[in-house]
Amino acid sequence: MSEDDTPNAPVPRDRREAVREKAQQVHAQQSRARLVRRTALISGVVAAVAVVGIVVAWTVVSTASRPQLQPAGASNDGFLVTAVAPGQVAGAIDGTDATPVPTEDAAPQGEATATPTEAPAVEIHVYVDYLSPGAREWQLANAAQLSSWVEDGAVTLTYHPVSMLTAKSNGTKYSLRAASAAACVATYSQASFFAFSNDLLTRQPAVDSDGFSDKELADMAIAAGSDDPKKLRECIETEAFSGWVKAATERAITGIPGTDDLSLTGTPMIIVNGEQYVGVMTDPAEFSQFVLTSASGVFYKSQTAVPTPTATPSETPTP
Repeated sequence: MSEDDTPNAPVPRDRREAVREKAQQVHAQQSRARLVRRTALISGVVAAVAVVGIVVAWTVVSTASRPQLQPAGASNDGFLVTAVAPGQVAGAIDGTDATPVPTEDAAPQGEATATPTEAPAVEIHVYVDYLSPGAREWQLANAAQLSSWVEDGAVTLTYHPVSMLTAKSNGTKYSLRAASAAACVATYSQASFFAFSNDLLTRQPAVDSDGFSDKELADMAIAAGSDDPKKLRECIETEAFSGWVKAATERAITGIPGTDDLSLTGTPMIIVNGEQYVGVMTDPAEFSQFVLTSASGVFYKSQTAVPTPTATPSETPTP
């Protein structure tokens, strides 16, 4: 056998070692690449979480530091109707459909004569959700006589917009938005408040419908009359007083000022001189009688009894 026929044993071994070494190098490179990708991913997630945390913190701080807008002229979360313009409610100004609230001119017979004084105005407070069918029925039945009483100065009429039915409008929160719009009108167009409030109830959308959009509410408000339509539209379309409406509703549910432990449980809720009207909402005569009875009670409480002095008879001397 020649020397050329002798097998070269180290050659296959060297090739296997080279292949193994190459595989180890490739594995090491892949491990380093995975480590780099994992590190980059974790860093990205941490950065994203940090950004979200900063945004949330900024939002919370911004919201907490931003003062809640308060509508002008609100008293105990209500708006006083100061006047009703002609034509705002059919039959309201001339009193065609209204029942007058008489004043008490004389005391009953047999009682001391009271010093004549002017009867104080009856205080009527209306807690109204503009999506409440009952509130619409009460308004339609009583708008004419309410208008007449306000014009005569016989009553003070205050509306308290609340949002009890916010969840009943397909997610549009119409009840809340309508009440906020009413607060905008009371702030920027107070003379038109009764007309706008009456319009919201007269044209009331159905429960579980979307209701009017903010733009449509602004159009209605401007149509009722406004000295500053630009500010009024901005107020309504940005729902500027929605936070105030929520807070006012919660306060009414907790307790109604000027009453003996009354609280808001539904709308409409009508308070006359501190007493809740529980009669038929669609019967203006019954409501008028309730107001008259309340007016009589307030009138007599306000009087100062002054008995008429009686002369003492003198004895006739005996001749």
